[in-house]
Amino acid sequence: MSDLNISEIQKEYNDITEKLGDPELVSDWEQFQELARRRKALEKILEKFSQLESIRAQVEEAKQIISSQEDAQLSSLAEQELSMLLEKEQQVAQELKATYARDQKDIPRALILEVRAGAGGEEASLFASSLLDMYQKYATSQEWKQNLLESNTTDVGGLREASLEIEGEGAWENLRFEGGVHRVQRIPATEKQGRIHTSTASVAIMPRSKKTAFRINPADLRIEIYNASGPGGQNVNKRKTAVRIVHIPTGAMVTSQASRNQQKNREFALTLLESRLQQKKTEQEQAENAQTRKSQIGTADRSEKIRTYNFPQDRVTDHRIQESWHNIERIMQGGIVEMLEKISSTLTQQEESA
Repeated sequence: MSDLNISEIQKEYNDITEKLGDPELVSDWEQFQELARRRKALEKILEKFSQLESIRAQVEEAKQIISSQEDAQLSSLAEQELSMLLEKEQQVAQELKATYARDQKDIPRALILEVRAGAGGEEASLFASSLLDMYQKYATSQEWKQNLLESNTTDVGGLREASLEIEGEGAWENLRFEGGVHRVQRIPATEKQGRIHTSTASVAIMPRSKKTAFRINPADLRIEIYNASGPGGQNVNKRKTAVRIVHIPTGAMVTSQASRNQQKNREFALTLLESRLQQKKTEQEQAENAQTRKSQIGTADRSEKIRTYNFPQDRVTDHRIQESWHNIERIMQGGIVEMLEKISSTLTQQEESA
């Protein structure tokens, strides 16, 4: 951790603290939030460093007691304490290294999670809807902010596709490996002979584009307003609230009808378009490293699975790390903390050792 300059980190922390005390900054709410988040990240590094320094001071104190040999009983206790302190020192040093490394990576705070029905007809659309519900409940349990940017439903209550914006501390770290084909094995409610059906849905994860990261020329956009489709009653039939935006230079198209407010749908669609164009730009610049949306979702064929949800056996299996979890009903209700922590930890270690 030779590149860790605690003096510079402390100086940056003090400078930000001073800026946050400026009453005029409150008028620029976006900058205020960004500075507050940055200070919190620096505070974590400083707190971990302070903890490490305290342990090292205790280590030196224990060593002095042992070397003085003035009291045999006290020296014996100091030797026992020193062993525990040295182990604790190593652990905290590793935690400090990991905290600093995360800060240097400039980890996204917000992401776009897309879910699409794959192979399996209506059953696939119902499974896609269940997946979206699972992620929404998980995000709620983590107290993360979320916005449904787009939702295209089917007549039976399934989901063709949806885009969900999630923002919060740890959201990217915990969800970034969810991209891929998810497979379900269960007996559909409409199945009269009790046969198990296999269906799929695909998930794609993209960091949300920062407002300053990708600028779109308004002249490059074609914006269309139309009647929303799907459930919604009279509002859907009589009011033009759905928004379709086409980025003319690239042909990229996004739609949003998640809200009954046309302006909100316009904002949601622009957010989604910015993230997709930023993702495309990143993939072009770092093609050898970037995990593209296409590589995440493939063709949504059953053989491309990253995870299987087996209802008859009450088991969810992640095929990348060869681990399984039971109590599938709890998992589908958003109880995926343990599962995602294990997957994230294992795959991150594999990334770092590659």
